[in-house]
Amino acid sequence: MSIKSDKWIKRMSINNKMIEPFVESNIRNDVVSYGLSSYGYDIRVSDEYKIFTNVNNSIIDPKKFDDKSFVNFKGDVCVVPANSFALARSIEYFKIPRNVLTICLGKSTYARCGIIVNVTPFEPEWEGYVTLEISNTTPLPAKIYSNEGLCQVIFFESDEDCKVSYKDKSGKYQSQVGITLPKL
Repeated sequence: MSIKSDKWIKRMSINNKMIEPFVESNIRNDVVSYGLSSYGYDIRVSDEYKIFTNVNNSIIDPKKFDDKSFVNFKGDVCVVPANSFALARSIEYFKIPRNVLTICLGKSTYARCGIIVNVTPFEPEWEGYVTLEISNTTPLPAKIYSNEGLCQVIFFESDEDCKVSYKDKSGKYQSQVGITLPKL
């Protein structure tokens, strides 16, 4: 297994539509950076959010999730309440090859502000928009800037194809298009 470089990511994105839309360089001017980097790809957060709220005194249960636990929001800046979280989605749509696994980590600009981004690995042959979990670990409200970088995807390529891919398993989050809540 090897970490893939910018040349590999560019080739796979242009020839195989692995990332769409694909930004061939790292955009940095007055924004939280996004696009192709040396050994990864910085993905952008869209302007659609589901902000956690406890207005209805719900209990978070992954087996029986109540979508009333969230307030839908669309805008250029999302304010995540103190000690809370929001869900969002990536602007980019991913199609992961059968011999590739990714790991996604939050960008240091947000991490230094107490914002943690949690994204599960993109399994071989998974595709879709990425559902992003944005946690504000601070006692203060925190701004997230839409259409700018939020986290970086690192690609690992194996010498051989996996035995059973996410597509083979008919994974429940395959081809997701919006912010996707927990499914059982």
